[in-house]
Amino acid sequence: MKTGNEEQHFQRGLKNRHIQMIALGGAIGTGLFYGSASVVKMAGPAITLSYLIGGIVIFFIMRALGEMAVAHPVSGSFSQYAYQYWGDLPGFIAGWNYWFNYVVVGMAELSVIGTYINYWLPDIPTWVSALVCLVVVTLINVINVKAYGEFEFWFAIIKVLAIIGMIIFGIAMIVFGVGNNGQPVGLSNLWSHGGFFPVGIYGVVMSLVLVMFSFGGVELVGITAGEAKNPEKTIPKAVNQVVWRILLFYVGAMTVILAIFPWNQMGTTGSPFVQIFSHVGIPSAAHLLNFVVLTAALSAYNSALYSNGRMLFGLAQQGNAPKFFGKLNSAGAPVNAVLVSSGFTLITVLISYLNPEKVFMYFMALATISIIINWAAIVIVQLKFRKYQDQAKQKVLFKMPLYPIASYFCLAFLALVVVIMAFMPDMRYSLYVAPVWLLGLYFAHKFKAKA
Repeated sequence: MKTGNEEQHFQRGLKNRHIQMIALGGAIGTGLFYGSASVVKMAGPAITLSYLIGGIVIFFIMRALGEMAVAHPVSGSFSQYAYQYWGDLPGFIAGWNYWFNYVVVGMAELSVIGTYINYWLPDIPTWVSALVCLVVVTLINVINVKAYGEFEFWFAIIKVLAIIGMIIFGIAMIVFGVGNNGQPVGLSNLWSHGGFFPVGIYGVVMSLVLVMFSFGGVELVGITAGEAKNPEKTIPKAVNQVVWRILLFYVGAMTVILAIFPWNQMGTTGSPFVQIFSHVGIPSAAHLLNFVVLTAALSAYNSALYSNGRMLFGLAQQGNAPKFFGKLNSAGAPVNAVLVSSGFTLITVLISYLNPEKVFMYFMALATISIIINWAAIVIVQLKFRKYQDQAKQKVLFKMPLYPIASYFCLAFLALVVVIMAFMPDMRYSLYVAPVWLLGLYFAHKFKAKA
């Protein structure tokens, strides 16, 4: 595994606070702020249970990745681990699929930015907003890793504080009637409109697909390992803290939202956060939250572009991508890899121009299947990593709980999510695209081997 150049050139400029916020920034984006309206319609108040189940699975996947990231803190993350512990072809597929995943995630984030801008400026075309944001975020990513870390830290801080503030304000409405003429809202909305399971267990099961899309991005902790200061301490701390914080934000925020506002009156377009505060007559809060959800989308796109640049760089170091992508600028940023990745997300601008209504669902479906492939690869490689460590009698510094039962549980759950996608018309087409994409990677690897 060719990691020598990587370790010599990459700057370890990311502190613990940067790494935690990068992971939060990747995971708290459109999935919570925009896509959650659609998810609520699928399961009603029981969506909180869906987020809890998904969160448990994500915890185990993150701990599996954490095991390897602490043992081998390299940029390129599990593509490097797949390359080392599984083989050249799995490493090739894992790396390119991860890159594809975050190109699509970046497209999904860009596609909704225009929606938030239109809340204030309805006459601006969504593709214009997407193009401007793409240029700004790309410039941030080619400065240097410390600049990226600082921008992402403040991007993420804004939305984290906003969610905490929304939860506190929501609890005040529920308990004391603040903002509701002194009449406590109470919790009755959680069961008064068809019960806690208004769509039954079926709704909870079907919602798991969109819930798992929402959690996509937490594995960015592994990507940052190559640029982390003191990874033996920062990676375990970030992994453990990020998981429970995301659970708090998703489960806590959705519980408060559904207690304040009846689930069956929530629209499926726009952000439920903004909708709620507009409906209860607090327009200034709605404007503030619209700014927050805009920041959230920028943050998630920022994290996606960061991870793409590092993954392409790692692939070039392995010899699985052109050497062109292995170039670093004077500040230590993989400028070519970042610019090419950003160029691919320009497709969003075109599609937003042609069909702005459907673009988010298209990209969300592709992102979901590709992130499931990534997570399955993480768990499979972790099983192989453990076998190697046991044979070499090497100590695992940051162990995954309930190994190996938890590993096989995660793989079974991810297989279930793929099956569920086959029953969802908006998601089903991605199951046709994924085999073609993986087959294309297989033949690309064969071609590379013969070259």
